Amino acid sequence: MDIKFGPSGCGDEFYAQGHSGITEVPSWLYNYGLDAYEYSFGHGYQMSTETAKKAGVLFKQYNLALSLHAPFYINFANPDPVMYEKTKGYIKTGVKFLKAFGGDHLVFHPASCGKLQRQEALALTQSRFDEFFNALEQSENLDGLWLCPETMGKTMQIGTYKEVVDLCQCNKHLVPTFDFGHINSLEQGSLKVPQDYKKVFDYCIEKLGFERTNNCHIHFSKIQYGPKGEIKHLNFDDNLYGPNFEPLAQVLLEYNLTPRIICESMSMMPHDALQMKKIYLQMKENIENKPKH
Repeated sequence: MDIKFGPSGCGDEFYAQGHSGITEVPSWLYNYGLDAYEYSFGHGYQMSTETAKKAGVLFKQYNLALSLHAPFYINFANPDPVMYEKTKGYIKTGVKFLKAFGGDHLVFHPASCGKLQRQEALALTQSRFDEFFNALEQSENLDGLWLCPETMGKTMQIGTYKEVVDLCQCNKHLVPTFDFGHINSLEQGSLKVPQDYKKVFDYCIEKLGFERTNNCHIHFSKIQYGPKGEIKHLNFDDNLYGPNFEPLAQVLLEYNLTPRIICESMSMMPHDALQMKKIYLQMKENIENKPKH
């Protein structure tokens, strides 16, 4: 499969040019030079499945890969059984919309510690992943769909890259969303050179295999961080915080990985996504044109 680049949302440009609504997004992104999109239901499922189906036809027409982001308030570690039922409902509804859109990746936040100790929260998340996603596979046709817990950027959230990969071992339809801005924030600026990215992919390949690693979902943006992790997303023109995309592009080419890469910059998502695509393609061309001895 081919690597694909796109934004999460269309940023300021889309609206400044007079566009609005999900059905105007596919042609705009295609003409922009991008080939993927992530639609966020972060604040709830405020769309009809009929609209999703109409938009999905257009995404397919323009050969755009589509991902969805489930509501931000999903928490598999909430000890309240009523809230756990709501979390399961958010995932089930996300799968319904994924099918309506014709998309294939559903991104979601795994858990927050709340008042639990981290190991308690992680153990509860693990047991519920085991229970829920195996039951979901029995009740829903998940062929061709990937459910993607995301690495998180704050210390009180469940979601280090190792935690997320380990959670994905619970079911074959689970693959990680590696948010490298989150990883960099949580680890206080750890992502600087290719080896820093290799450790993430090496762990994933070891635990989940190459195919599932290759189908992982990637979020990339620069993020301001403090002692407790993520503070706010930034655009690529920020020179104070990282991470930079070039080392990741180098590793993707070296490992022959072709995941979907979604830009989550603060307001310039399409612009910065296109910058990543250009960097990647230029590096790929340089490798292909390098004289072979």
